[in-house]
Amino acid sequence: MNHLLPPWQPRNRFFAMRHGESEANRLGLIVSGPESGVPGYGLSDTGREQVRLSIVNDRQLDADTLIYSSDFKRAVETARIVHAQLGCHRPVETHEALRERFFGEFDGGDHGYYQQVWEADAREAGHTEHGVEAVTAVMARVTALVRELDRAWQGRRILLVAHGDVLQILQTAFQRQTPERHRALAHLDTADIRELVVYQHPV
Repeated sequence: MNHLLPPWQPRNRFFAMRHGESEANRLGLIVSGPESGVPGYGLSDTGREQVRLSIVNDRQLDADTLIYSSDFKRAVETARIVHAQLGCHRPVETHEALRERFFGEFDGGDHGYYQQVWEADAREAGHTEHGVEAVTAVMARVTALVRELDRAWQGRRILLVAHGDVLQILQTAFQRQTPERHRALAHLDTADIRELVVYQHPV
């Protein structure tokens, strides 16, 4: 379910940031379960530097930015670096709705399995093959959080620090496209920051 469909319009500006390169990325592993992703597999040295450079090059975020992060270690470490560099006034808040998409039987396996899942996504966004969390389920949880944050604040910049699939799916929701198209949209590389803009239908 997409909670960002008309007539909803955001009262705040939302930005997506994918975590920097993680130890799991370097090892080519899928780490999608909270049992391993919350306490372990934080950022690599390269990932920390990617995050620092992203903030140095960014011209949109400032100390008034509100930062919400997945509670996975790689996302939290990313968010804390951003917070420190911007000198944000409010602390980072973590939220389970921003957690990595769960990849079921492929959790802990080789990252080559992603492609198999994405091909199935393109056929049916509601699929749960191999115990994978459905695209539609991810979209429901993350867009519900956006609506919650948008009710709580007004006129603020809100940065959501999360994971590749989660943010691809959220981007799809903002653009009001069907969920199975999430891999067809512009990809977020590690430590990328992108404003999430609601698609406006032409009058």
